[in-house]
Amino acid sequence: MVRDSFVTERKVTFTREQIAAYAEASGDMNPIHLDDEFARSVGLPSLIAHGMLQMGIAATVAGEAAGGPHRLRRLAVRFAGMVVPGDTVTFSAEQVGEGKLEVKAFNQHGEAVLTKSVAEYGTHG
Repeated sequence: MVRDSFVTERKVTFTREQIAAYAEASGDMNPIHLDDEFARSVGLPSLIAHGMLQMGIAATVAGEAAGGPHRLRRLAVRFAGMVVPGDTVTFSAEQVGEGKLEVKAFNQHGEAVLTKSVAEYGTHG
């Protein structure tokens, strides 16, 4: 049975400390995530948050919307924009069909960070 349409949201303000902690935990020490000067030298506005950090937050929101992370079966995301320290990103998961959620993320300027993203979950158990 498909529940009435609902949206689960979470706002996250990204910090340099959070990005550095994720780099350490994940082992992804690419300087575009840790060094402003290096990031600018390769054409970025500043250091940027890891895509997998964003995907992890999206998965958390999708898991909440699905009734628990154990119900998630699939998550596919499309990265649409960069996240820099100080950005506040609203992650959302909206029911779009039985066992299917549309996952999105927009920064404080209304610019897409994640688009065309979907989560599928088991409707039993």
